[in-house]
Amino acid sequence: MFLQLLSYAGIVIGFVFLVLSIASGLYYISELVEEHSEPTKRFLKRLIYTISGIFVLLWLFDRFPFKLTAFSIFSYYVYLQNLNKFPYVNLTSPIFLISCVLVLANHFFWFNHFHNPYIPPLEVRLSPNYEPPRIPTFVEVCSFFGLLVWFVPFALFVSLSAHDNLLPHHVQSEIDKDKKKNNGLAKVVVANIREYVYAITRRCGYELDPHHGTII
Repeated sequence: MFLQLLSYAGIVIGFVFLVLSIASGLYYISELVEEHSEPTKRFLKRLIYTISGIFVLLWLFDRFPFKLTAFSIFSYYVYLQNLNKFPYVNLTSPIFLISCVLVLANHFFWFNHFHNPYIPPLEVRLSPNYEPPRIPTFVEVCSFFGLLVWFVPFALFVSLSAHDNLLPHHVQSEIDKDKKKNNGLAKVVVANIREYVYAITRRCGYELDPHHGTII
Protein backbone atom coordinates (compact mmCIF):
# COMPACT_ATOMS: atom_id res chain seq x y z
CA MET A 1 0.00 0.00 0.00
CA PHE A 2 2.77 2.44 0.90
CA LEU A 3 4.55 1.68 -2.38
CA GLN A 4 1.36 2.51 -4.27
CA LEU A 5 1.06 5.86 -2.47
CA LEU A 6 4.72 6.51 -3.24
CA SER A 7 4.07 5.88 -6.93
CA TYR A 8 1.18 8.39 -6.90
CA ALA A 9 3.45 10.98 -5.29
CA GLY A 10 6.11 10.30 -7.92
CA ILE A 11 3.59 10.79 -10.74
CA VAL A 12 2.42 14.11 -9.29
CA ILE A 13 5.97 15.39 -8.74
CA GLY A 14 7.05 14.25 -12.19
CA PHE A 15 4.06 15.98 -13.77
CA VAL A 16 4.85 19.23 -11.91
CA PHE A 17 8.47 19.13 -13.06
CA LEU A 18 7.34 18.42 -16.63
CA VAL A 19 5.01 21.45 -16.61
CA LEU A 20 7.75 23.65 -15.15
CA SER A 21 10.20 22.46 -17.81
CA ILE A 22 7.74 23.23 -20.60
CA ALA A 23 7.02 26.68 -19.15
CA SER A 24 10.74 27.45 -18.85
CA GLY A 25 11.32 26.28 -22.42
CA LEU A 26 8.49 28.47 -23.72
CA TYR A 27 9.88 31.46 -21.87
CA TYR A 28 13.39 30.91 -23.26
CA ILE A 29 12.24 30.34 -26.84
CA SER A 30 10.06 33.46 -26.66
CA GLU A 31 13.08 35.49 -25.53
CA LEU A 32 15.11 34.05 -28.41
CA VAL A 33 12.43 34.83 -30.99
CA GLU A 34 12.12 38.45 -29.80
CA GLU A 35 15.78 38.98 -30.66
CA HIS A 36 15.47 37.38 -34.13
CA SER A 37 11.98 38.30 -35.31
CA GLU A 38 12.77 38.66 -39.03
CA PRO A 39 14.48 35.25 -39.44
CA THR A 40 11.63 33.71 -37.44
CA LYS A 41 9.04 35.27 -39.76
CA ARG A 42 10.83 33.91 -42.83
CA PHE A 43 11.12 30.48 -41.22
CA LEU A 44 7.41 30.37 -40.36
CA LYS A 45 6.40 31.40 -43.89
CA ARG A 46 8.53 28.70 -45.46
CA LEU A 47 7.28 26.18 -42.92
CA ILE A 48 3.64 26.96 -43.75
CA TYR A 49 4.30 26.61 -47.50
CA THR A 50 6.20 23.36 -46.94
CA ILE A 51 3.47 21.79 -44.79
CA SER A 52 0.79 22.83 -47.30
CA GLY A 53 2.81 21.04 -49.98
CA ILE A 54 3.12 17.95 -47.77
CA PHE A 55 -0.67 17.85 -47.44
CA VAL A 56 -0.97 17.81 -51.23
CA LEU A 57 1.52 14.93 -51.43
CA LEU A 58 -0.39 12.99 -48.78
CA TRP A 59 -3.58 13.45 -50.78
CA LEU A 60 -1.92 12.34 -54.02
CA PHE A 61 0.13 9.37 -52.80
CA ASP A 62 -1.46 8.26 -49.53
CA ARG A 63 -5.09 8.80 -50.50
CA PHE A 64 -5.85 11.26 -47.72
CA PRO A 65 -9.41 12.64 -47.92
CA PHE A 66 -9.66 15.63 -50.23
CA LYS A 67 -12.06 17.67 -48.08
CA LEU A 68 -9.95 17.32 -44.95
CA THR A 69 -6.80 18.11 -46.90
CA ALA A 70 -8.37 21.23 -48.43
CA PHE A 71 -9.62 22.30 -44.99
CA SER A 72 -6.12 21.98 -43.50
CA ILE A 73 -4.54 23.93 -46.36
CA PHE A 74 -7.15 26.66 -45.86
CA SER A 75 -6.28 26.67 -42.15
CA TYR A 76 -2.63 27.25 -42.98
CA TYR A 77 -3.61 30.10 -45.27
CA VAL A 78 -5.36 31.69 -42.29
CA TYR A 79 -2.32 31.02 -40.08
CA LEU A 80 -0.23 32.83 -42.68
CA GLN A 81 -2.31 36.00 -42.25
CA ASN A 82 -1.04 36.28 -38.67
CA LEU A 83 2.40 37.06 -40.12
CA ASN A 84 1.25 40.28 -41.82
CA LYS A 85 2.07 42.31 -38.70
CA PHE A 86 4.48 39.80 -37.19
CA PRO A 87 5.48 39.64 -34.39
CA TYR A 88 2.61 41.86 -33.17
CA VAL A 89 -0.82 40.38 -32.55
CA ASN A 90 -4.15 41.71 -31.38
CA LEU A 91 -5.69 38.98 -29.24
CA THR A 92 -9.20 40.08 -30.22
CA SER A 93 -8.59 40.32 -33.98
CA PRO A 94 -10.79 38.09 -36.19
CA ILE A 95 -7.77 36.42 -37.82
CA PHE A 96 -6.28 35.39 -34.48
CA LEU A 97 -9.61 34.14 -33.13
CA ILE A 98 -10.38 32.21 -36.33
CA SER A 99 -6.90 30.68 -36.17
CA CYS A 100 -7.59 29.42 -32.65
CA VAL A 101 -10.86 27.84 -33.79
CA LEU A 102 -9.17 26.24 -36.81
CA VAL A 103 -6.47 24.68 -34.62
CA LEU A 104 -9.11 22.92 -32.54
CA ALA A 105 -11.17 21.96 -35.61
CA ASN A 106 -8.11 20.52 -37.38
CA HIS A 107 -7.25 18.42 -34.36
CA PHE A 108 -10.81 17.13 -33.98
CA PHE A 109 -11.35 16.30 -37.68
CA TRP A 110 -8.03 14.50 -38.13
CA PHE A 111 -8.41 12.66 -34.84
CA ASN A 112 -11.83 11.47 -35.96
CA HIS A 113 -10.35 10.47 -39.34
CA PHE A 114 -7.68 8.25 -37.79
CA HIS A 115 -9.88 6.97 -34.97
CA ASN A 116 -12.79 6.01 -37.26
CA PRO A 117 -11.28 4.95 -40.60
CA TYR A 118 -13.60 4.50 -43.55
CA ILE A 119 -14.63 0.86 -44.10
CA PRO A 120 -15.97 0.06 -47.59
CA PRO A 121 -19.19 -1.92 -47.99
CA LEU A 122 -19.02 -5.71 -47.83
CA GLU A 123 -19.52 -6.21 -51.58
CA VAL A 124 -16.53 -3.97 -52.26
CA ARG A 125 -14.35 -5.85 -49.78
CA LEU A 126 -15.33 -9.18 -51.34
CA SER A 127 -14.16 -8.03 -54.75
CA PRO A 128 -11.01 -9.86 -55.98
CA ASN A 129 -9.42 -6.51 -56.91
CA TYR A 130 -10.06 -4.98 -53.52
CA GLU A 131 -7.00 -3.59 -51.76
CA PRO A 132 -7.51 -2.94 -48.03
CA PRO A 133 -6.44 0.54 -46.93
CA ARG A 134 -3.22 0.78 -45.02
CA ILE A 135 -3.75 1.55 -41.33
CA PRO A 136 -1.20 4.10 -40.06
CA THR A 137 0.91 3.08 -37.10
CA PHE A 138 0.85 4.90 -33.78
CA VAL A 139 4.21 6.55 -34.54
CA GLU A 140 2.96 7.76 -37.94
CA VAL A 141 -0.18 9.26 -36.42
CA CYS A 142 1.82 10.99 -33.66
CA SER A 143 4.27 12.36 -36.24
CA PHE A 144 1.40 13.61 -38.39
CA PHE A 145 -0.23 15.46 -35.50
CA GLY A 146 3.05 16.79 -34.14
CA LEU A 147 4.42 18.10 -37.45
CA LEU A 148 1.35 18.91 -39.54
CA VAL A 149 -1.35 19.83 -37.02
CA TRP A 150 0.30 21.27 -33.90
CA PHE A 151 3.78 22.48 -34.86
CA VAL A 152 2.89 25.68 -36.74
CA PRO A 153 0.19 26.86 -34.26
CA PHE A 154 2.61 26.16 -31.41
CA ALA A 155 5.41 28.07 -33.19
CA LEU A 156 3.05 30.99 -33.84
CA PHE A 157 1.95 31.02 -30.21
CA VAL A 158 5.56 31.21 -29.04
CA SER A 159 6.62 33.74 -31.70
CA LEU A 160 3.78 36.27 -31.63
CA SER A 161 4.10 39.24 -29.30
CA ALA A 162 1.54 41.36 -27.52
CA HIS A 163 1.91 44.89 -26.09
CA ASP A 164 0.45 45.81 -22.76
CA ASN A 165 -2.90 47.52 -23.42
CA LEU A 166 -2.35 47.14 -27.17
CA LEU A 167 -5.05 48.61 -29.42
CA PRO A 168 -5.19 48.04 -33.19
CA HIS A 169 -4.65 51.72 -34.08
CA HIS A 170 -1.62 51.89 -31.79
CA VAL A 171 0.38 49.20 -33.54
CA GLN A 172 2.22 51.43 -36.00
CA SER A 173 2.93 54.18 -33.49
CA GLU A 174 4.31 51.66 -31.02
CA ILE A 175 6.55 50.19 -33.72
CA ASP A 176 7.87 53.61 -34.68
CA LYS A 177 8.42 54.87 -31.15
CA ASP A 178 9.70 51.55 -29.82
CA LYS A 179 9.46 52.88 -26.28
CA LYS A 180 7.98 49.76 -24.81
CA LYS A 181 9.52 46.35 -24.73
CA ASN A 182 7.34 43.82 -26.54
CA ASN A 183 6.24 40.82 -24.55
CA GLY A 184 6.04 37.46 -26.24
CA LEU A 185 2.60 35.89 -26.12
CA ALA A 186 4.02 32.78 -24.47
CA LYS A 187 5.86 34.95 -21.94
CA VAL A 188 2.64 36.79 -21.09
CA VAL A 189 0.79 33.51 -20.50
CA VAL A 190 3.61 31.99 -18.46
CA ALA A 191 4.04 35.19 -16.42
CA ASN A 192 0.31 35.41 -15.68
CA ILE A 193 0.18 31.77 -14.57
CA ARG A 194 3.26 32.32 -12.41
CA GLU A 195 1.71 35.35 -10.72
CA TYR A 196 -1.51 33.39 -10.18
CA VAL A 197 0.45 30.59 -8.48
CA TYR A 198 2.33 33.15 -6.35
CA ALA A 199 -0.98 34.69 -5.25
CA ILE A 200 -2.44 31.32 -4.26
CA THR A 201 0.61 30.22 -2.29
CA ARG A 202 0.79 33.66 -0.66
CA ARG A 203 -2.75 33.21 0.65
CA CYS A 204 -1.73 29.83 2.05
CA GLY A 205 1.09 31.45 3.99
CA TYR A 206 3.97 30.58 1.65
CA GLU A 207 6.00 33.06 -0.38
CA LEU A 208 7.54 31.63 -3.56
CA ASP A 209 8.36 34.94 -5.26
CA PRO A 210 11.99 35.82 -4.44
CA HIS A 211 11.43 39.43 -5.54
CA HIS A 212 8.24 40.04 -3.53
CA GLY A 213 8.49 43.22 -1.48
CA THR A 214 11.70 44.39 -3.14
CA ILE A 215 12.00 47.56 -5.21
CA ILE A 216 13.43 47.00 -8.67
